Amino acid sequence: MHSTFEPTLQKYAELIVKIGLNLQTGQRLVIHNSRHNGVSLNAAPLIRKIVASAYQNGARFVDILWSDEQINRLRFESAPADSFEEYPIWQAKAVEEYLRNGDAVLTVLSEDPDLLANLDPEKIAITQKSARKWLKPVNDLISHNATNWVVASAPAPAWANKVFPRLSQENSLEKLWQSIFKTCRLDQEDPIDSWRKHDLDLQTRSSYMTQKAYTALHFTGPGTDLTVGMPDGHIWHGGSAVSENGINFIPNLPTEEIFSMPHKEKVDGVVRASMPLNYAGTLIEDISLTFAGGKVVRLSASKGETLLRRLIETDEGAAHLGEVALVPNSSPIAQSKILTLL
Repeated sequence: MHSTFEPTLQKYAELIVKIGLNLQTGQRLVIHNSRHNGVSLNAAPLIRKIVASAYQNGARFVDILWSDEQINRLRFESAPADSFEEYPIWQAKAVEEYLRNGDAVLTVLSEDPDLLANLDPEKIAITQKSARKWLKPVNDLISHNATNWVVASAPAPAWANKVFPRLSQENSLEKLWQSIFKTCRLDQEDPIDSWRKHDLDLQTRSSYMTQKAYTALHFTGPGTDLTVGMPDGHIWHGGSAVSENGINFIPNLPTEEIFSMPHKEKVDGVVRASMPLNYAGTLIEDISLTFAGGKVVRLSASKGETLLRRLIETDEGAAHLGEVALVPNSSPIAQSKILTLL
């Protein structure tokens, strides 16, 4: 790694703790990844620096739920066919307890986007349904901002190889780290001050869009001609949020979007994804969705179509849009033009 790597990784950890979480003196912190029942060991270098920064900023206790990706894959290869509804319920209850106590929660994503490639999509769908069931209390508390929480990412070797296939393992990993650092504005002279200004800009843009009160948004592009109707009184959000226990935090690092909730029955047309979707360790590519009356009525994908179909058929709500977001083309994320995990 380049000589600047360690200092920049330290800045990243501090950004997560001070700006993302805005960790308070005396708070506990739990670090996990609900997608795979724990944080991947790939993220260990970053996690260690986050833990050190958390304690230096007054954390009372830091708890980490770990996971090993290859062990997760072994389950799908070798576990009994009738066992995929099993879920480590204690982990979900542990995170729920932290949330109800007003402790900080950090999700770190560091995944192989092809971890479960070529495995039975039926088994994957069953495990995801089971996870949603047991994690519902956690997700409900998160969605209501019961306390301060953040989602961040760290490169995994397989992810780096996927994004930069022509580079060596070491070089691809370094290049992906540098991309994450740049999208998180760590190339700025004062990243924390830069994020405060960026957050203010997102808040300003959100207020502007809320005041405009558009009745619909029209998206066009290659393979896309989609009209998204907006409900009366809709509100746009972006950047920081305030938890129910009064802590200002930024839920996603990086974040460039402002977002709102579309009208359930007024989404019509076709949308095509320009980037793959990493879902449950499987890449779904060349996604095309056709909406009528707010609901997906037709779908296709060149890879992972069966899993996409199962995802859309999960329940009544899964076939509708739950969010619409706007991201400027000039943003670091858009300009990176690479597959991210957030």
